[in-house]
Amino acid sequence: MQATRILLDQSEIPTHWYNVVADMANPPAPPLGPDGLPVPPAKMAEIFPDNILEQEMSAQRWIEIPEEVRQIYALWRPAPLCRAVRLEQALGTPAKIFYKNEGVSPAGSHKPNSAVPQAFYNHAAGIRRMTTETGAGQWGSSLAFAGQMFGIAVRIYMVKISYRQKPFRRSLMQTWGAEVFASPTDMTEAGRRALALDPDNEGSLGLAISEAVEEAASRADTTYGLGSVLNHVVLHQTIIGLEAKKQFEKIGLYPDVIVGPCGGGSSLGGIAFPFLADKAAGDRRAQHLRCIAVEPTSCPTLTRGHYAYDFGDASGYTPLMKMYTLGHDFMPPGIHAGGLRYHGDSQLVSQLYHEKLIEAVAVPQLATFEAGVQFARAEGIVPAPESCHAIRAAVDEALKCKATGEPKTILFNLTGHGHFDMAAYDRYFAGELEDYAYPAEAIAASLAHLPKVG
Repeated sequence: MQATRILLDQSEIPTHWYNVVADMANPPAPPLGPDGLPVPPAKMAEIFPDNILEQEMSAQRWIEIPEEVRQIYALWRPAPLCRAVRLEQALGTPAKIFYKNEGVSPAGSHKPNSAVPQAFYNHAAGIRRMTTETGAGQWGSSLAFAGQMFGIAVRIYMVKISYRQKPFRRSLMQTWGAEVFASPTDMTEAGRRALALDPDNEGSLGLAISEAVEEAASRADTTYGLGSVLNHVVLHQTIIGLEAKKQFEKIGLYPDVIVGPCGGGSSLGGIAFPFLADKAAGDRRAQHLRCIAVEPTSCPTLTRGHYAYDFGDASGYTPLMKMYTLGHDFMPPGIHAGGLRYHGDSQLVSQLYHEKLIEAVAVPQLATFEAGVQFARAEGIVPAPESCHAIRAAVDEALKCKATGEPKTILFNLTGHGHFDMAAYDRYFAGELEDYAYPAEAIAASLAHLPKVG
């Protein structure tokens, strides 16, 4: 029987996360305050504990994973690396297609990889209450789960369109003890201001971040947890790629192309950065490695945004970060891939894309669901809408191999299952979904409000 699942023993869960900053040719630009000067750590300490800030600012290549975190990781890690043989056959491609199945976690996605260490470090710092935002609900449910593991109360601002579209994600968060509110709310100044401008505001990740940060900054007993974008989040997610490297070694293969969905950038960085470490070290296997970030055409941050300093939230509560952005007040349409509806990207992903070390493509909504259904019918796993973006790009790469005859090895990050997203699939089958390419004039209008720096 052909092996289609490459497994590791629990003892092989990585002991350290990989920090790509150590191998970047140019150090990341520092976060800035409204005065254009680097933000002092004391300012960031208003919403993050010191042990998280140490990781955020670190340039150390390897950072040890606490044993308590590894023990909780062992509930589902190591995650399997799977070969999509039936999909290969359906496509008629000579390519070998592999996926890292992150849907096996308790929350059904890759997000607990960072939620668990964030809860651990906050607990170690004496914190017993956290706020956060969530789009599709994957991050919110993950932090709710992690909060339960460490006795931390969690309040979640969930983007309103996703709050309505994904009620069972909401139920999952509440099952793990979290409070969940549809953002924008009337509980914060940021929310009240947004509702005053538009009472029917469907929300955005940037706006939900504003609400969560505002509350955390106003309470001495509360910190904030972020599900993507920041360096420490991407760091935690590298466990995905580190495991995948061990699994490829077991079968004597190495990927030619790595694909990940990209909203804030943590899933793309998580699977790709450990392989980029090989490229930086001069490993011949990685000499021609291609890493592709996949985003929706309705929120085309890398492919149509500007590389500039911008706020990470809609209201300007966060420091300014240098990243690809569509403008902090960009309001994306209510596509079902709620985790990809973010105006900016990780500064690390952004810099590597700017320096042409990774690629980016934008794909339309209908094509992603088409690929997701094709994958489900071949491999049996119903993917989350975010994961469908990676599948779309992986299928496209495999079809290129079919045309050229090249037997490339393609790896993509299956960031989560779609069991809570069946309403989106129902709408796809009913012909009720549509493609949406964000108008150039709307992007230009949003970018006109970028903060002036220097």
